Amino acid sequence: MNSSYAIAEQPTSDRLPDAGIELSIVVPIYNEEESIPALYERLTTELERYGRSYEIIAVDDGSRDRSFALLRDLAVADDRLRVVRFRRNFGQTAAFAAGFDRARGEYIVTIDADLQNDPADIPNLMAKAAEGFDVVSGWRARRQDPFINRRLPSMLANRLISWSTGVYLHDYGCSLKVYRSDVVKNINLYGELHRFIPAIASWQGTAVAEIPVHHEPRRFGKSKYGIGRTTRVLLDLITVRFLLSFATRPMQVFGLIGLLSILLGIAVNLYLVVIKLIYQVDIGDRPLLLLGVLLLMIGVQFIGFGLIGELVTRVYYEAQHKPIYVVREELNSD
Repeated sequence: MNSSYAIAEQPTSDRLPDAGIELSIVVPIYNEEESIPALYERLTTELERYGRSYEIIAVDDGSRDRSFALLRDLAVADDRLRVVRFRRNFGQTAAFAAGFDRARGEYIVTIDADLQNDPADIPNLMAKAAEGFDVVSGWRARRQDPFINRRLPSMLANRLISWSTGVYLHDYGCSLKVYRSDVVKNINLYGELHRFIPAIASWQGTAVAEIPVHHEPRRFGKSKYGIGRTTRVLLDLITVRFLLSFATRPMQVFGLIGLLSILLGIAVNLYLVVIKLIYQVDIGDRPLLLLGVLLLMIGVQFIGFGLIGELVTRVYYEAQHKPIYVVREELNSD
């Protein structure tokens, strides 16, 4: 298999940027055969005009059309185009992760393959990053999508994510973003977490910015990653919120819930004891007795969950020798 378009080596998330490459463009692709020729032409034209050294990493996310065949032909003619082909459709997050693992540039740019993102915005995003920002997100201020099934759910989700994570962006769902390479290579992605990268990166103390970008109407087919993933995004939001706040101290969330439940159960049961002993009221058939016992049992279980979480956390960090902090730089570290 031609190494110009097949990735033979194992992905290494700690790979250092290549001194000769400034930009790595990561493009997830799923059944985009109509868009690929125009996308390649627009990308290369704008990147050549920009004048920075670059590579394009196209990740074929299990396409069933001619997407890979077109990418293969382009990669044979252009060694700056690297193609990763999945065995099946793993999803957009996995496609981004594969691109990040293989990126060699100092900055990583993500962009959709459907021609709705404009490659001409890349210099503007890079200019903002040059001001000292680690993550620069595009904002589709004039989004060219249907309101009811695309823009409205997105607006609500963006507000919920911003409120939950404390990182306020207008458009978490815009794929056109710029990242410093060392930021994304320290983030493990799964589920639908790619859209939460700015929030996850904030735990590392990164500087995040957002600028308006162009958004064009979809020219071919329909969205491959549609509204059906909304439920998964909401569930991942809960995961992200937990990871940002309690990843290294799960007992503080489970234990708190457990203690509150136990205290409430004790209060209920003390009340029943008082009315039984003092007022001689029969409590054997009262639902409140069952509630008090249930609260005690739930409290004990939550504290148990917290202890198990603490054990899992220690295994996770200690077995992998994974630090619980991220260092930006060191002086005289020798």
